[in-house]
Amino acid sequence: MYFISRDSSIFDPFHAETFEYMSGSHVTVLLIILALLLLLFLFRFQFRRSPLLKEVLRWSLAAVLIISQLMLEIWYQAFGLWDIKNTLPLELCSLTLMLSILMLITKSRLLYTFVFYAGICGALAALLTPNLAYAFPHFRFIQFFIAHGAIILSALYMSWIEYEKLSFISVPIGFIMLNVAAGFVWLINQMTGANYMFLSHKPDTPSILDLLGPYPFYIVMEEILALHLFLMLYVLFFYLPWGAVNRGKESREDDVHEIGF
Repeated sequence: MYFISRDSSIFDPFHAETFEYMSGSHVTVLLIILALLLLLFLFRFQFRRSPLLKEVLRWSLAAVLIISQLMLEIWYQAFGLWDIKNTLPLELCSLTLMLSILMLITKSRLLYTFVFYAGICGALAALLTPNLAYAFPHFRFIQFFIAHGAIILSALYMSWIEYEKLSFISVPIGFIMLNVAAGFVWLINQMTGANYMFLSHKPDTPSILDLLGPYPFYIVMEEILALHLFLMLYVLFFYLPWGAVNRGKESREDDVHEIGF
């Protein structure tokens, strides 16, 4: 695989242009993801009415996430980059990517709770402040934004197309699930000397964590920020009147899936 890929500059991890924050390519890909989210929202009723379209979209999102992660793992192996301290899928977005795949396959409401809150917040933070070394059109740039955009699309697919609704108790449930995941990752970090989920120190590239103070204070601030963001997502999507716009007059009573927590 290395022999096949090594002459392609878009795959070469050793000779590539460095990512620049809010560069033209960064802004462009953010606008593309925003456009896809808007299209998903605008055509939500059409997808709901067609079981075939729903299934095509659901499995397409799952396929994008699976291929994205597989391609990344192949890239690590092809160039000898795999490292237990850096490349295990234990970052928050890596975890939510895996759970997004399972959520789409099983339509699990429990997984939806975690992906909706932790997935959207984590992927949005990653998109706005990427911990990324490679500029467009490098493979890693493309894979990074496809994966993170697909996480958000998957969560909102469940909200807008599969018509899932969360109750207020889902906010603390999602927060507890996030902390359980973080506790597991912290143990892995202690055993391997890694820094997954940035629980040992801040990333080397600029990120939102730079605004939250030094280690370990920024972890406490992350907890507070995460809880507030979870609450904001709940209010925006499930409490305020316009949050019910996707449950308009065309909905039927038996379409409403009220989650039991």
